[in-house]
Amino acid sequence: MITAIGNPVFDYIETRKVKPEGRVMSGCSTNAALALAKLGAPARLVGAVGEDFRAQFERQLSALDVQMVLLPSSETGGFSLIYYDDFGNRTLDLLGRAADIDPIDPSWYQDSEAVLIGPILGEVSLDAIAKIRRTFSGLLFCDPQGLLRGADRNGRIYHERVDGIEQSLALFDIVKPNELEAQILTGIDCRKDPFAAAEMIHSWGPKVVVVTLAELGSLVFDGDQFIQIPPYDIDLVDATGAGDTYMAGFTFEYLRTDGDLRRAGCFASCTSSVMIEFSGPDFSMTETAVRRRQETLLAQEAFQLKVEANR
Repeated sequence: MITAIGNPVFDYIETRKVKPEGRVMSGCSTNAALALAKLGAPARLVGAVGEDFRAQFERQLSALDVQMVLLPSSETGGFSLIYYDDFGNRTLDLLGRAADIDPIDPSWYQDSEAVLIGPILGEVSLDAIAKIRRTFSGLLFCDPQGLLRGADRNGRIYHERVDGIEQSLALFDIVKPNELEAQILTGIDCRKDPFAAAEMIHSWGPKVVVVTLAELGSLVFDGDQFIQIPPYDIDLVDATGAGDTYMAGFTFEYLRTDGDLRRAGCFASCTSSVMIEFSGPDFSMTETAVRRRQETLLAQEAFQLKVEANR
């Protein structure tokens, strides 16, 4: 079992290729749980959902046998995401905010091989993360996006570095920021030097740091070696969920290879590539299809990230 903790959302997502009529299910932990289930891994989602979308949410996750621990909320969270280029750049505005996941019951995750912390907008507190670490000895993975976000009075999402974040990230086995989140955490432009950013985050205490760089690929650092992971080239439809499913794919392969970071990174990159060929949660994914793509990336042994300060 792999348990993902973080609120689901129902988003309005508009890209240069897709203009939907309504809101679609999404969320960091939700997308991770969906990908894990489609890969054949038992998955559980813990989050708060309002009655406005609860029935739809339960129906969609039940269809994939994802277990659910759903907390009550006055409304379901959601964002408006308007993508204005083909590189994942977008405006991000709040449509609704669900309740915090508090308190967190250890019975929700104690049967798990791994716990994925993937909040959307501060619903998992730093104190809650410390409690999870005290009560869980398995693999603890963090996608920090929701730990670094706030919303202003107009609903526009902003990013900020919060007090105590270094101590919280130190509690994780694996931390996976994208390039924006890594820059917020470290002050380093990851299009120039993601190596320095990964080193700084690693110095705070996590065992492995992964920095994702959209179309450039990703970087994995364990304190001894940098592993540069190629992207799998596809026709991008919707970048939403790319990092979420990267987290799922990395965890899936990391657990099955006893921590082989290159295989995990390549599998994660390919898992993400499948998700972003679709828009919304109805993406088609099988382990067999991801592994075919993984072999293509594993063969690129000389791959180097196209950044200014490569090593």
